[in-house]
Amino acid sequence: MTSAQQSTRHPAAAHETAIVEEPATIGAGTRVWHHAHVRTGATIGAGCVIGKNVFVDAGAVVGDRCKIQNNVSVYNGVTLGSDVFVGPSAVFTNDLRPRAASADWSITPTVVQDGASIGANATIVCGTVLGTSCMIAAGSVVTRDVAPNQVVAGNPARHHGWVCACGELISRDAERPEDPICDRHRAGAPDDRTAEA
Repeated sequence: MTSAQQSTRHPAAAHETAIVEEPATIGAGTRVWHHAHVRTGATIGAGCVIGKNVFVDAGAVVGDRCKIQNNVSVYNGVTLGSDVFVGPSAVFTNDLRPRAASADWSITPTVVQDGASIGANATIVCGTVLGTSCMIAAGSVVTRDVAPNQVVAGNPARHHGWVCACGELISRDAERPEDPICDRHRAGAPDDRTAEA
């Protein structure tokens, strides 16, 4: 990978086919891959991987250590916390009532909290909050908020259980466990994410 930017504003490495508009903010150690497009005013944290053909819109915010797989568009109004995984071809929206010709549309924000994982081809309808360490199954259509550590799947996405921050399934109960930690972490295993940071 070669750097498309020579300025010190972008300590990130960008593939020669990537487009990074000025002034976008990209943190140290972030890699922007083939045919990705980062718009003016986008903010991307440190240590991220922005996959092939990813679009990060003006006003979009991506936290530290996020991994956004191929063919994802992160539109204005979408905020990803740190340590978020977005699977290939996942879809975000930012307009609840889209029309080809509408002068008065407004952005409806979406928030993805720290440690959340979104599976391949999932659709996240705008106006939702995805809680810390939640997990969205591949192909799901999320139309309402997802609680911290909750697993959802289907169309529309429905409750399927609870996961530890590491992603291990810990319960299929309807109610969130008091302490959503897997047996391995309860026994004192280090948090995988903090070990890498």
